[in-house]
Amino acid sequence: MDCGSAFLEFSTRKLRQLQQRIGECLDRLSEEQIWARGHEQENAVGNLVLHLSGNVRQWVTAAIGGKPDIRVRDREFSARGGISTADLKARLDAVVSEAAGVMEGLSPDRLLDTITPQGYQVTVLEGIYHVVEHFSLHTGQIMFATKMLTGQDLGFYRHLARESAHSEKTP
Repeated sequence: MDCGSAFLEFSTRKLRQLQQRIGECLDRLSEEQIWARGHEQENAVGNLVLHLSGNVRQWVTAAIGGKPDIRVRDREFSARGGISTADLKARLDAVVSEAAGVMEGLSPDRLLDTITPQGYQVTVLEGIYHVVEHFSLHTGQIMFATKMLTGQDLGFYRHLARESAHSEKTP
């Protein structure tokens, strides 16, 4: 496997892993907790899920995949509820599935092509890197909020307590 193919495969796998972790967090939270804010400057978990859906769609599906850019970023943050847990999960699942399809169908030769999402001129490689990094950052926020709201260990790294942990692939 060449470097470009390895990058695309890992990026797709990582995006799907993070999507799954967000789904597990949503399953642990009530709808009230999903839309809870400590104060007006905070984003609720629901807002972060909407934001990630918009960002992935804009950067991967639209900028790289050529679909229309339909994002209205301000709505991601202005929502105060009214979207069920099932709907949030379905939105995120659909956009990650579509983005994964774009990345899986992408030739490594396109990684140095230029795209312009949100007015930023970047390479396809930089765009994908941005999306995975951005998704990871907000997944961490969602995980932290879930732990704070539930008082539960999410168990995502439970396998590291085993003696054989060092023989496993990096998550």
